[in-house]
Amino acid sequence: MSLTRAAVLHRVGLLLGVLGWAALAVTISAVIFVESERTVDLASHEAVVSPDFSGDVVLRTGPVLPDLRLPTGSRLGLEIELGKTDTTSVPELTARYAAIASQPEGQVAVVERAVRTMALAALVQGAALATVPFVLWWVVGRERRHALRARLPSRRGVVAALACLVLVAAIVAPLGWGRHEPEPERWMTLAQFVGPDVPLPEQVEDVEVMGAVTAAETQRLIASAVNSYRQGEAFYSKATKDAAELPLREPREDETVAVLVSDRHLNVGMDAVARAIADRAGATAVLDAGDDTSTGERWEAFSLDSVSAAFSGFDRWAVAGNHDNGDFVRAHMSDHGWEYFDGEVVDGPGGSRIMGVDDPRSSGLGNWRDEKGLSSAEVAERLTEAVCEADEDGDRVNTLLLHDADFGDGALARGCVDLVVGGHVHVEDGPNAVTAEDGRVGYTYTVGTTGGAAYAIAIGTKLRRDANIALITYRDGRPVGVQSVVLRTNGRYDVNDWAALEYTPAP
Repeated sequence: MSLTRAAVLHRVGLLLGVLGWAALAVTISAVIFVESERTVDLASHEAVVSPDFSGDVVLRTGPVLPDLRLPTGSRLGLEIELGKTDTTSVPELTARYAAIASQPEGQVAVVERAVRTMALAALVQGAALATVPFVLWWVVGRERRHALRARLPSRRGVVAALACLVLVAAIVAPLGWGRHEPEPERWMTLAQFVGPDVPLPEQVEDVEVMGAVTAAETQRLIASAVNSYRQGEAFYSKATKDAAELPLREPREDETVAVLVSDRHLNVGMDAVARAIADRAGATAVLDAGDDTSTGERWEAFSLDSVSAAFSGFDRWAVAGNHDNGDFVRAHMSDHGWEYFDGEVVDGPGGSRIMGVDDPRSSGLGNWRDEKGLSSAEVAERLTEAVCEADEDGDRVNTLLLHDADFGDGALARGCVDLVVGGHVHVEDGPNAVTAEDGRVGYTYTVGTTGGAAYAIAIGTKLRRDANIALITYRDGRPVGVQSVVLRTNGRYDVNDWAALEYTPAP
């Protein structure tokens, strides 16, 4: 049946209305988007991220170091203004920048999340605001619109229109008062800034530096950071590449492999290495035994962002170490999808059951410890009771994830757990079999420092001591084997034999 002229006009009008709404919504959203900003923890700073359509990422570093600029390859651009940080010296800060730049995935993910959040918020606001004129159009109605149009050519209509324009001008014009156009910025390539004596890697060829900064000391700092970046990127890139050829045990079809990391202590360079080892071993889960930071402060969020980005897509469990002071580490990691424990046994890798507890101690940058809340002995005692009570109730803990495996000694002695894993001491130990009073066998295993940390901070161009990563194999809901990998300070790998975990039947 053919449509009437009125029906055709109605549909055309409806289509034009939808297109007009969409165009208005996109325009308003774009305006709101470029006026948006978000505060994030970035590169050990409190940073403000603002989007634009310049096609460049501009990093405002502050009054000492030069600003940097890098093309994005698209119309989207960003301005990132670095704020306060806890650093005590500029050389320390540039060393952090070099380490983070060599493994930037975590920081890129932080900025991407902020931009996505701003874009979504702008789209929602734009869509809502674009609806207002159409709602008013519908509310006024056809007859009232005709009446208003008829009055517009009159003297009264002209006065009303001029009054509206004056009102809009009175609101908008003062927004620009007192402002002045910023002075034009002079940019130069990083190669021009540091000079021909400093070789640059290909990854920074497009980086530009604010040309107004010419102090020799600043140039030396930037050259030092570039050199640190080159060394760190070369060391960890080679280790990541070599990991793909490691002679690791291949899991059977009915097995699940979890990678165990601990005591990273801010060494984001090892995250890509750990992921490469996990991929080579066919791992699909990760256990983090803590000490991802040195003091648990917000400026160390880059380390948490890095390990989260490295193990994206994995099933993830974690506990806080004695250096992960306060609530920030646990809250930030939980926001990234890591599962922490609240005294309950939960599902673990390969259909197993897992339980964990945060370390009750807190450490600063020295070798001293403070007790906070419950004492270590009280935590160990309560942990033993909780694990054994679960075992008696038929919900046996197959893996007990701790920062310090010693806290699980009581549960092992009573035969209530299959495997206790931890870190803390920066030296590998085990797996060691423990025969309980009732004859049941359990195991304890301590992985060394995954960050190659000698002290509480492991940032550097290479490892300060050997780095250790372990692979735990699960079958039929129980851990059945452990294999560890050691990356030496000279870049050489040592792969230990797969150690089978064999259990005696429950009496």
